[in-house]
Amino acid sequence: MAQLSNLYLFLYNSLQSVGWAVALFRVLSNFVVTKSIDGAYASAGELICLLQTVAFLEVIHGAIGLVPSGALLPLMQWGGRTHFLLAIVRGIDEVQELPSVFITFLAWSLSEVIRYPQYALSCLGHCPYWITYLRYTAFIVLYPIGMAPGEMWLMYQALPYIKEKHLYGDSLFGLPFSYYNFVQAVLLCYPLLWLKLYLHLFKQRKSKLAKQHGKKKKKKM
Repeated sequence: MAQLSNLYLFLYNSLQSVGWAVALFRVLSNFVVTKSIDGAYASAGELICLLQTVAFLEVIHGAIGLVPSGALLPLMQWGGRTHFLLAIVRGIDEVQELPSVFITFLAWSLSEVIRYPQYALSCLGHCPYWITYLRYTAFIVLYPIGMAPGEMWLMYQALPYIKEKHLYGDSLFGLPFSYYNFVQAVLLCYPLLWLKLYLHLFKQRKSKLAKQHGKKKKKKM
């Protein structure tokens, strides 16, 4: 059973690695060809939406104990990204060519083409130290870039369109609901929720790199 679980996780993480590598290639190649950052969503948006939707499996992995992450933090990350992608970027044509989309897609893609290969190789038990080090170091720069000038700035820019279009109506399950007010509330809460995840990643970094360093010492001995 453990071998089957490892095989499944290896295949899942490998497929995500390929998908995000293709997304990164599309974003960068579009930028090189057009010399513009306006076409990030047109070039890779639908693929990134698919990859992010499928990533809900990672919440399930944590919930059933397939991986030790638990379900809460993966759910927070998945929910924040998916709302940003499907409800705002995909749902509002006017924001799809804004620079914030390019910044977000670039930061996400770079972090995922590091994260997923590291997970996949770890399933095999043969992940080089430098990949693990990169996995638990690159986020220090990439996560703040994806969050502030990326996700949060774009949500703020989307507010006038949400209000003008009366997006998603006035009720939810028969209860009064304003999506415009909801996004404003999300913008207020976002830094706190993001900080919780960011600090958790620093704890993970300390723990994972210490383990890897210990393994390297044993090998040398």
